[in-house]
Amino acid sequence: MLNRTRLIDTPESASRSPSGEDGADGAVGVLGALRAATAQRHELLHEIMPLSVDSVALRDYLAHLAILRDWLAPLEAWLDTFSDGPQSPASPARMNRLALIDADLSHESIEPQDRVGTLSSNATSSWRGDASAAYRWGVCYVIEGSQLGGAVLYARLQARLAPHPLGYLNAGRGSLGARWQDFHRAIAAEVDTPTLIDEACRGAADAFDRLIELARHRVTAVCVSAD
Repeated sequence: MLNRTRLIDTPESASRSPSGEDGADGAVGVLGALRAATAQRHELLHEIMPLSVDSVALRDYLAHLAILRDWLAPLEAWLDTFSDGPQSPASPARMNRLALIDADLSHESIEPQDRVGTLSSNATSSWRGDASAAYRWGVCYVIEGSQLGGAVLYARLQARLAPHPLGYLNAGRGSLGARWQDFHRAIAAEVDTPTLIDEACRGAADAFDRLIELARHRVTAVCVSAD
């Protein structure tokens, strides 16, 4: 039986420096606040995403990707309209997650029966959020954290779901720890007042809430189709 794995946000060990303190200097405030603001949402999402089940099949991975795509597509389009904060050239370069997801969803190893229950809506509705850089840092905290969770999942699922390559989960695994620490330093440098931290927490909460909404929709649709 597959051990349950957190599907989003970073493991505690990835967010601490060797000395045991949270991330880089100054990161305790914003990162601690973000973890506290999203803890309950994180636990709920952990229970309802397709890969949270004890027995995982390829169709669960495809359903997981379909939800992430519906979540990421409007977020990425919205984030692309900015050039400051987490979207500035000085910030960690964005990964092309949508391309990785699309490649996995169309991989030649997928059989028709694997697609049963994936229920992708191909949603492209626009995202409407606060335009402040701090809010966007909060949104990106959730996006970046989800990739770290994916790296843990890859180690546990690669043999089980072979020959599918799980490219989305495998992307950049060797450098994700360093990338996460770079993100810590960048967010700590820019989100360093109570007002900005509150804005970042709102962004993270909104990003989580949208993902939870999509995951719940998928669970409801699966239940209806099974009746």
